Amino acid sequence: MAITKVRVQINGVWTNCTKNSEGKWGCSPTAPAVTSFNLSGGYYPVTVEITNDAGTVVTYNAASETIGTSLRLTVKETIKPVITLVSPTNGALVINNKQQITFKVTDETGGSGLNLASLSLKVDSNTYNQSSAGMVKTEIANGYQFVYTPQAALADGEHTITINVKDNDGNSATAISTKFKIDTVPPTLSISSPASNLITNTKSLTLSGTTNDATSSPVTVTATLNGTDMGSITVSSAGAFSKAFTAAEGNNTIVVKARDTAGKETTITRTFKVDTSVPKLNSASISPNPANASASIQIVLDIS
Repeated sequence: MAITKVRVQINGVWTNCTKNSEGKWGCSPTAPAVTSFNLSGGYYPVTVEITNDAGTVVTYNAASETIGTSLRLTVKETIKPVITLVSPTNGALVINNKQQITFKVTDETGGSGLNLASLSLKVDSNTYNQSSAGMVKTEIANGYQFVYTPQAALADGEHTITINVKDNDGNSATAISTKFKIDTVPPTLSISSPASNLITNTKSLTLSGTTNDATSSPVTVTATLNGTDMGSITVSSAGAFSKAFTAAEGNNTIVVKARDTAGKETTITRTFKVDTSVPKLNSASISPNPANASASIQIVLDIS
């Protein structure tokens, strides 16, 4: 008996084999382009068809006894999953000390799918997974969206997020690492002039004070005088500011706001009075006049 033809089939494609110098038959088919993870058993069954010179054809496949397990081809994809951080974005300043972290993880269409057991979200030195308290998972096309809400308040200042995941064929995504800052404290603000409830005889005054924010500097200062914007106010690197202005006769109100880069504000309102009028003596009377030495006298003045 002589073997005249040998061919193999993988995923519906036949490839003819040739006999080598050692008397063995071989061929070099191309593996299917799609992972076998989602197939029954997780493999592509390989069929071998052998024909001899008498015309007898015998077939072996993945279900054949003894040899069947050798005819099971496992194909793995090579495309990494993709991680997309939705919020907070890199460098974000937030005012919520339980800031939600929202991200998406996806695999390619027809891929092996995500190995959710490998999912990790690291916030500073703490690592969380899909089952952690505060983690909510929603299915989306080719993957999932996760929203994690910290169960304990995060401290003001900078925090680091790192996210990673693998697919079911062992491909690791390119990890995302980003930083954001929490600021729950508004900037400090103090006003040195004008003094509260000041009464002055001049309209030319100066608004001055200091401000600072340890987490979200620089701080911007704005002010209104009687509801009108006072214009640009420069804040020094040390936090000092001043602005010359002209007040109105009578009662005045200044509202000063300090705002940090996280959007937190501190407001101080000052009221004061300008009175530029000059007192006038309209009349004067002395009684008695003339008066006896060492006697008590009365003086009456009419002033406006």
